[in-house]
Amino acid sequence: MEGSEYQEELKYDFNIKGELRHLDTNESFVFNYYKNAHEQNHKRYQVLGHLITQYVYELLERVCMLQKVYIPTDATENEPRSFFFMSKNALTSSCSLIVLLQDRGVFRAGQWGQKTTVSEGLGCGTQIPFIKMALESHSEVIVLNPNDNFVDLNTENERLSFSAREEAPTSLQSVWWLPKRCSSSPEEHTMYIWDHFISKSATKHVAFIAHGYGGLVFVDLLVQRKLEVMNKVYSVAFIDSVHNTRHQTRSDPQIQEWIQKYCREWVSDSKPLDKAVASLLKANCPTVSAGTEKYGLAPSCCLHAIFKYLKSMLKAKTTTASRHSPVATRSSTRKKRGNV
Repeated sequence: MEGSEYQEELKYDFNIKGELRHLDTNESFVFNYYKNAHEQNHKRYQVLGHLITQYVYELLERVCMLQKVYIPTDATENEPRSFFFMSKNALTSSCSLIVLLQDRGVFRAGQWGQKTTVSEGLGCGTQIPFIKMALESHSEVIVLNPNDNFVDLNTENERLSFSAREEAPTSLQSVWWLPKRCSSSPEEHTMYIWDHFISKSATKHVAFIAHGYGGLVFVDLLVQRKLEVMNKVYSVAFIDSVHNTRHQTRSDPQIQEWIQKYCREWVSDSKPLDKAVASLLKANCPTVSAGTEKYGLAPSCCLHAIFKYLKSMLKAKTTTASRHSPVATRSSTRKKRGNV
């Protein structure tokens, strides 16, 4: 980042394989750059995280050809705003729409996890492979930005997430954190985009891919917009979700039945990919292995399995819909003419 005191030692870039490497030594990122100086090393890591966030935003627009959409739509000129990304025809196409809902943390839209992006690269840590696969399968995409909740008035940098504020100790500095209207929490952000964009989209076939806390956020949306979500969403792929079906749904049998029927969860586990994993919660959906025990690698490991599942669920829904729709036949047409 230009003008940063860490500019000289942060000579890192992503190589052709998407791996973060030092420009001079070609080594991966070293957290303990300064000896016995945890706070200084942490600040350096924060600067790197900010650079990665901006770079991924750039890739979403330049490589994935997504559009940045600012919210709320009625924001005044100087009001702090959040934003999300969507494909060009996300709201007008009748094709399926896939919504990506990340875990909570310091990372922003387009990433599954910052640590994974730093250590494993863009292919494992970002949502770009999911976006590309969705677009290649002729689906539209919306990438939510649920952790973009506050503006730090001290620096005018939008760096503080909902989770960071939760975990931070109470201090006088907190008065300088200004929440973004309609996006002050992951739940509010997701609800706003559902109400103003997803629910108004032309498609009748929406799917969610929700990671970690994102799963809890989706179930919250399901509870708050029950009939809308049930009618428009054909399937949900949870990845290591922290949702609690029974607690969040207040034992609503209709919602629990919908989750069991239309959702599947991939969890970090030692079992091979897609093998059944026992779930402690009977009210939960079918649970299978993500093919890895590493939480940060779970999304990338089950990428193909998730899209295979969503494809089968979409096919099942469209097949059922066609069965229930009336089909004009010659005999029925003759009958109608005879009745005139």
